[in-house]
Amino acid sequence: MSTAINASHIQREPELLGQTVVVIGGSAGIGLETARRASVEGAQLILTGRNPETLQRAASEVNALSSTAFDATDPALLAQFFRDLTTPIDHIMVTAGRPSYGRLIDLDLAQARRLLDEHFSLFIAVARNAANKVKAGGTLIFMGGTGGRRPSIGLGIVSTVTAALPALTANLALELAPVRVNLIAAGFVDTQLSASLLGDELENRRSQLRAKLPIRRVVQPEDVAALAVHIMTNTALTGATYDVDGGQQFVAA
Repeated sequence: MSTAINASHIQREPELLGQTVVVIGGSAGIGLETARRASVEGAQLILTGRNPETLQRAASEVNALSSTAFDATDPALLAQFFRDLTTPIDHIMVTAGRPSYGRLIDLDLAQARRLLDEHFSLFIAVARNAANKVKAGGTLIFMGGTGGRRPSIGLGIVSTVTAALPALTANLALELAPVRVNLIAAGFVDTQLSASLLGDELENRRSQLRAKLPIRRVVQPEDVAALAVHIMTNTALTGATYDVDGGQQFVAA
């Protein structure tokens, strides 16, 4: 008698059932895709974003508990958002912000400070405000990148942030324990943000990556979201940086 099991008949409980996930920068791109995947896994969502209309559409799509439109890089507004949270939080994903390009020697000091501040201060501010809001064993997930690991003219700020974020993540993991802190380092991801940055060059960039990347395709928001949800559910993961770039950092792409 065959003892084979039909895999289609195997059922599992959603991995985030009964948990609450906050996505800062959850109105589009990687943030929204993470919210979608977390929702499928049974999570309740709280979303933030800068654009009220875009955020409302995203919140409606994932049936979010609530949504708040504000600029997460504003320390006072960020602190107010956390003070207003009344629901116990299990996980926080931070995707707010965008890469900054340009020669370092062309930046005045005020501009350089602002660009660095948008990344470091945001993550530190989220960690400080979330310290007493996230349940033990929950996680903070920050978004970084792999592109800056190869120095290049015009990538000075990106390279600096890329080098520093893993150390920041590891230290926060020790300070916030037993809350877990992890970093996702992505390469090029095919999002609306990428399209806005590249304009008419978008399709050329896609073609280059399909030809050169070891995976022979372009990384999608779904790829990053799958990793984010795995980090949420695997409670042994903390203080680490996880690459999701299709091997982009290993090739001249």
